Amino acid sequence: MNAQRSTSRGTGRRPRVVIDAESLDRLEALAEGAIQRNPDLADRLLGEIGRARIVPAAKLPPNIVAIGRAVTYRDESTDQEKTVTPVYPEDADIARGRISILTPIGVALIGLAEGASLHWDTRDGERRVLTVLQVAIQDAAEGVEAG
Repeated sequence: MNAQRSTSRGTGRRPRVVIDAESLDRLEALAEGAIQRNPDLADRLLGEIGRARIVPAAKLPPNIVAIGRAVTYRDESTDQEKTVTPVYPEDADIARGRISILTPIGVALIGLAEGASLHWDTRDGERRVLTVLQVAIQDAAEGVEAG
């Protein structure tokens, strides 16, 4: 098994990330476009893409967080659970639980599997641990389960 590259943030071993090939180009373009506006976030997204295992969209396991899939996670600091759906920036709607992939939580969650825990730095610089509890395949436009 390959060892994970250590990070300068000292978070230790990070959970595996899997991204579907259809999303890859768009995610890279979004990250590159955000470099001027938000270099830290863009670097984090490019880092996640760089360490991800890329699979064909049809082979993306159903338990992996992806664009348009609702994810329920728990903040281990507060024991609060929340369900959100990562979407592209133009589809974001906080009132409907649709979070942009270009947010710290969107970058943190993308590509993770159910059961994965990760260290997450809030916008206020607070470090928290999040655990992915459930992933549901949904149609991002309709918000209904797709089979």
